[in-house]
Amino acid sequence: MLFNSYEFIFLFLPIVLCCYFTFSSYGRVQGRLVLVFASLFFYGWWNPNYLALILFSVCMNFTLGKYCIQVGERHWLAAGVALNLALLGYYKYTDFFIENINVLFHADYALYHLVLPLGISFFTFTQIAYLVETYRGKVFQHHFLSYILFVTYFPHLLAGPIIHYENMMPQFLDRSLQKINYDNVVRGLFLFSLGLCKKVLIADSLAEWANTGFAAAYTTTLTMMEAWITSLSYTFQLYFDFSGYTDMALGVSLMLNIRLPINFNSPYKAASIIDFWRRWHITLSHFLRDYLYIPLGGNRKGTVRKMTNILSTMLLGGLWHGAGWTFVLWGGIHGFALVINHTFRKLGGRLPLFLSVPLTFFVVNLAWVFFRADDFTQAFSLISSMFISQGFAMDISGSALVLPWGRKELVVLMGLLLVAWSLPNSNQLTERFSFRYRWAIVTGGLLLAAVMSFNRVTTFLYYQF
Repeated sequence: MLFNSYEFIFLFLPIVLCCYFTFSSYGRVQGRLVLVFASLFFYGWWNPNYLALILFSVCMNFTLGKYCIQVGERHWLAAGVALNLALLGYYKYTDFFIENINVLFHADYALYHLVLPLGISFFTFTQIAYLVETYRGKVFQHHFLSYILFVTYFPHLLAGPIIHYENMMPQFLDRSLQKINYDNVVRGLFLFSLGLCKKVLIADSLAEWANTGFAAAYTTTLTMMEAWITSLSYTFQLYFDFSGYTDMALGVSLMLNIRLPINFNSPYKAASIIDFWRRWHITLSHFLRDYLYIPLGGNRKGTVRKMTNILSTMLLGGLWHGAGWTFVLWGGIHGFALVINHTFRKLGGRLPLFLSVPLTFFVVNLAWVFFRADDFTQAFSLISSMFISQGFAMDISGSALVLPWGRKELVVLMGLLLVAWSLPNSNQLTERFSFRYRWAIVTGGLLLAAVMSFNRVTTFLYYQF
């Protein structure tokens, strides 16, 4: 089930809110049961067959976590991490592995064409973090109902944020949070409506420009304007799509009095690549830092080892996003940019904001081309057009694009850039929210505008990762 659907907005969410607060009045167990069944229904709406997969994963990790608590031996942790990665690898990387074997050895092994279960990357990483925290003695309670709710809690299940047991369970068990809080309901509704507008009105509209431009890059040499419109369209499509999802997830959870960790904090305002990764997909950045970069040695073994660890972490982070060499290169670009950034800082270098913010955005936009492209041919075709002029005007003889692109599209994209750079983000707006009629009008207007624009239901981009 998608947040941006009639079924979710007008049926699922109101029913869950009513049932949760009603049954919570009889006890905290009843309330948690409502959320568990609601979460499993939410996940199974897409494909009921994959309910068995997530339940198997939950039971497996619950058992391994229990042994980590009772025995405390490292091999149980290693077994748990290995099994989780094996499950993720099978569904996500089997075909990628076979394709590369076929290329390297001129073989012809058949592909499995496995359908990637929604949210598998996120609930796998969530459970790996749980096992590590259990082994380190940060988790002391171990009840199956609590655990399955922690993993399957529907606001975060499909695209994050990646959550931690010790942060979430106190909220699920707090009886004071199991009573309806109208302030949280209206704040959550405002945040949800804002995210829905980002997705429906902005991201989905930009998708048409981005998809058309990337498709055309296969068959023609784009003009410089076409190429920049294409790259910027995807840059902002992904921004508002992911930001919108995050707002909606946090908003829905806030209605239930549960605060999810902030996962998105104006990343295009970043003044460096280091700053960007403190703002973009924050929980994933923390996961990669805590469970990959630091175990590799972090910055404890000299400068060269530190830079190697940074690059290795980002290459694996790129591969996590998708089974393709374009994703690996995307991670490599960010890794090299981080290495340069750290080296520049160590030498005492510092750029003023009016240079550092646009430069960071330029690097991020360039890297997104590889993130979006189907292959290197498409990516390099687009990038070459961005920097090698084939004519700036749109009406170029021989162009495969028959689109009314021009100054209007550039003005829209530059306007979105100003919005991303200058306006307060969703979290800041939510903190300013108050029980006043103008906020009610704004919330109602946002929700109505988004719902009235439902001409098709589209998935969120991060669902595919």
